[in-house]
Amino acid sequence: MADLHEPPRDEITLPAVMAALADPVRVAILRTLAEDGEVVCGTLDVGVSKATRSHHLRVLREAGVTRTRPEGTRRHVSIRRDDLDARFPGLLDALLAAAAQR
Repeated sequence: MADLHEPPRDEITLPAVMAALADPVRVAILRTLAEDGEVVCGTLDVGVSKATRSHHLRVLREAGVTRTRPEGTRRHVSIRRDDLDARFPGLLDALLAAAAQR
């Protein structure tokens, strides 16, 4: 399985996080993860193809928004809440609250 790059906490940048969350599909993924906790990547139903979903998950992971945990042939994805809250206190909650108003 390929190496899943995730930036260390101190390398997560606000511009990267905001750019990753500039897409409505990625915001939908974030909302689902906030509501459901860790999920298997293949079970995320956000109305796009498997390849497009994989792309969006990669963007979120590489920006430091999510963590991907391989387990056998499955990949589990979750929000890096502790890291995001440490780097940008209140940002994640504000983003989720704003997304809920849509």
